[in-house]
Amino acid sequence: MSIKNKSKRLAYLLRHDRKYQFDVNGWREVSDLINKHGFTLEDLCAIVDTNNKQRFEFSEDMQYMRARQGHSIQVDVELEECAPPPFLFHGTAEYFVNNILEEGLRSQNRLHVHLSSTIETAINVGKRHGTPVVFKVDTQKMFKNGAKFYLSRNGVWLTDYVATEYLSLEK
Repeated sequence: MSIKNKSKRLAYLLRHDRKYQFDVNGWREVSDLINKHGFTLEDLCAIVDTNNKQRFEFSEDMQYMRARQGHSIQVDVELEECAPPPFLFHGTAEYFVNNILEEGLRSQNRLHVHLSSTIETAINVGKRHGTPVVFKVDTQKMFKNGAKFYLSRNGVWLTDYVATEYLSLEK
């Protein structure tokens, strides 16, 4: 299996595996990944080192791993609330635009809505799902109105929901 496929499998195991009992902070035993899921320590290190989005991290003693965000299972990855920049961006596919314009940005099956600091990053996110479209989010207005924002350790901004009033299509 290629490193890309192993990385996708690891993303599932660290973000969405409802059969595993994660600790409260989303850590999973490295020994479980090795003994029950066919990874080697070298595989896991390569995935952490080469993942361009820095999605995964080891505990200091390298006995545990977790995804930094993107979970559909209830875990606390120890995000700190912080003030966002005035605007952030959300990349999606063209076929989601009408739904987003009607309902806003929802976390769907994840714990948070993911936002990007740059248009370029948002475009790359949107490309994964089809023809990319970028929404500009007025985070300053949201924050002033009481919305909470978190910045993950790999630079992804997170919030619970973005109402349509804070969204505009980026040209």
